[in-house]
Amino acid sequence: MFDVVVVYPVRNTSFGRQVLLGEKLTGLGRGRLVGPGGKVEPGESVTEAAVRELHEEVGLVADETHLIPIATISYPFPTRPHLSQRSHAFLLEAFEGQPAASEELTPQWFPIIEIPFHRMWSDAILWLPHALDQRFQRATITIGDEDDVLSVDWEE
Repeated sequence: MFDVVVVYPVRNTSFGRQVLLGEKLTGLGRGRLVGPGGKVEPGESVTEAAVRELHEEVGLVADETHLIPIATISYPFPTRPHLSQRSHAFLLEAFEGQPAASEELTPQWFPIIEIPFHRMWSDAILWLPHALDQRFQRATITIGDEDDVLSVDWEE
C-alpha cells in the first residue's frame, strides 16, 4: 500500500463557501472530479507532498503549516492490489495564486453545498462532507472491480 495526498482548497465568496476540485485528465480516476493530489515521493512527508502536488496540479502556493488534516483513509483494491493506497486528505483555507489547468487536472470552484458527488469516486459522499466541516475521518474503504465501495470500516 502506497501513500497519496489530496488537498481541498476552500474559499469564502459572496455566494457562500466553495471548494476547488478538478477533472482528472490522466491515470486512475480519469474523468472524475478530485482534489489536487498524488503520490508521496520517497523521503517526502505527507505535508511536503501535499504542497508540491497542489502547486504542480493547479498552480496554487501554500505553506505546510496551513494544511488542516481532515482524513486518513486506506483503500484496499482486493482484485487490483497494485492500486491499494492510503490517502491523507487536507483542507486548505490560506493559499496564494489563481487555479490553473495542468496536464493532470482542470480545476473548478464548486459551492460546498452543491458538490457534484456523482462525478467523484463513489466513496466521496460517505466522508467528504464531514471532513470539509473539519470533522476528522479515519476509515478503510474497500474498492471493487467497478470502482464501487465494497465495504467501509470506520475507525474511532
